[in-house]
Amino acid sequence: MTAAEKKTTTTTNTRKVTEGGKTVTTTTTTTTTTVTPLQQDIDAFILQFNEEYERKHKSFEDNFWATKMNLQGNSSDELARTKNELDLFLGNAANLTRVQALLTRPGLTDSQRKTLSIFERTFKCYIITDAESLSLREELNVLEAKLAEHRRAMALGYVDPTSGEFVKASSVQLMTLMRSSDDEELRKSCYEGMRSIGAYIAPQFIEIVKLRNKLARNLGFEDFYDYKVTAAEGFGKATLFPILEKLAKDSRPILDAALEKLAAEKGEFALKPWNTGYALAGSLVKDKDPYFPFETAVNSWARSFAALGIKYEGATMRLDLCDRQGKYSNGFCHWPQPAWVHPTKGWIPSQANFTSLATPSQVGSGLSALVTLMHEGGHAAHLANVKQESPLFGQERAPTSIPYAENQSMFLDSLVGDAAWMSRYAYSKDGQVIPWDLIEREISTMHAYKIFRLTGLLAGPMFERKVYEVPEAELTVDVLLELADSVEVQVQGMLTGRPVLAIPHPLTDESAAYMHGYVLAEMAVYQTRKHFLTKYGTLVDNPNIGKDLRDVYWQCGNSRNFLNLIQDMTGSDLSGDAWLETLRVSVEDKTESERVAYLEGVAAGPVCGPEDSVDLDMRVILVHGDEVISDSAELSGGLKEACTVFTQWISANF
Repeated sequence: MTAAEKKTTTTTNTRKVTEGGKTVTTTTTTTTTTVTPLQQDIDAFILQFNEEYERKHKSFEDNFWATKMNLQGNSSDELARTKNELDLFLGNAANLTRVQALLTRPGLTDSQRKTLSIFERTFKCYIITDAESLSLREELNVLEAKLAEHRRAMALGYVDPTSGEFVKASSVQLMTLMRSSDDEELRKSCYEGMRSIGAYIAPQFIEIVKLRNKLARNLGFEDFYDYKVTAAEGFGKATLFPILEKLAKDSRPILDAALEKLAAEKGEFALKPWNTGYALAGSLVKDKDPYFPFETAVNSWARSFAALGIKYEGATMRLDLCDRQGKYSNGFCHWPQPAWVHPTKGWIPSQANFTSLATPSQVGSGLSALVTLMHEGGHAAHLANVKQESPLFGQERAPTSIPYAENQSMFLDSLVGDAAWMSRYAYSKDGQVIPWDLIEREISTMHAYKIFRLTGLLAGPMFERKVYEVPEAELTVDVLLELADSVEVQVQGMLTGRPVLAIPHPLTDESAAYMHGYVLAEMAVYQTRKHFLTKYGTLVDNPNIGKDLRDVYWQCGNSRNFLNLIQDMTGSDLSGDAWLETLRVSVEDKTESERVAYLEGVAAGPVCGPEDSVDLDMRVILVHGDEVISDSAELSGGLKEACTVFTQWISANF
């Protein structure tokens, strides 16, 4: 911007006055800034781009939700079309050229520079200029939509060992049965069902992998993983994987000790992938189930978040919680409407679509649904609180950092495992709190095996990296399946109940080369927990937690670097030290600290009781596919009444 575009006028007036018999000279300086037409053009460009992005983003997300939820009239062709439109819009090289030119102008306001900078960062993640790469991306969008449709149509399930009949079941149901069923043959059949996913999707998936790599190499990257991580995090594979490999190395002694202990205590049978979860849980899943009723999960989540001081700033959240045939096989939360501050309309609240895969009648479904609510509700709380002057600051794709996004949700779902949380919120339908001896038994039987979560998180990105490193001519279905097994054994020490090829993330562009974010985020979770415990002494029902999350992690959106945000919050660089420190705590010390927290929680009770009305500043719509079950905005009792109607619906349908 030239000096002629933004005119600043300074006027100085001097006058003499008499005060107390003395003559005093006073000087008044007035500075006036006049916004000229060219500066207004910048604001007009920013507004036009924001509003056009908002429309295309919502169109794609509406189709994404419709296809993933298998709603009436959904179309994979429409999903691919709207995805292409959004990609082409963000990949318009002319917009990048214009933004870069505007950024060189002197006299930009801080707000203009900040918004134009996020435009530039976003464009650089999507700009593709050569015709071949554009064609490849469009082809990938079509193939990914077709693969999603193919996976959704899969007749997934298990063969009943007694009747010999095939029983349809989702991946979540299969894993729950592996943890809870006393019948080993049935557990093994469920595992075989999980393994069948890999062979089913492999032929189409390897063609997508080859095209993704071709696209990435056309753009100058080593492979697709290097391309994706650079776009999202600002650093490539060469920086990422040494961090993950160090964590794997430092945690290996803990893993080896856990595997040895498992075999010694439970026998070699426990090392079979269909038996490990059951051997670890034993009767814990069934014994804990009465204290985590599915129908109260929404109420418990809402009360817990309210007690943390979390607000959703006028957001609308659509919840589709129960499993059904044809529904996407993983929980997620997406935002058809990002939150942002419009220059004339003011605050635009977010809209979130949130799903889980619960079967209310199944043992363990209540706890699973609750953890998903805490996790995805954490994502929603984060992006509902981004207060910036463009929707690009508060959307979940690149350049939004993956671990930045996952840190928020994983921190909040971690609370469910704390005795301090369970003593306040884990109550049976008849009002009985979860007994201490059940928590104590869980610590004594499970604490030494918490390392399995760390290695389970590591397996995903380690596998994906290797997939994209296989030479194209060598990548076949058999090679893919063998690679999946070898990575599981190498990283986790054994095959596990959730094969890496059963994880849905690699299948779609939004979540492909994404899972490293969970590892970095978990490092940040433990570091953040340690910080809060040092600063405040408590986590559960502490409104300071919600305030600090909002002020440091949330409101800035993706305008701040993930690693810098961890430093801002905790005062230290990101590391796995706090995570490993927790894993090294002895069972005895863990038991004693949790016993104290449990007794304090029982004595204090929750800040918000089960019958209390809570205000999350959010409209909640509970749905089941196309059916609207309840809507807090249409009920006089608000969210509390919406939860009651949902409970009645569960009782009637399950």
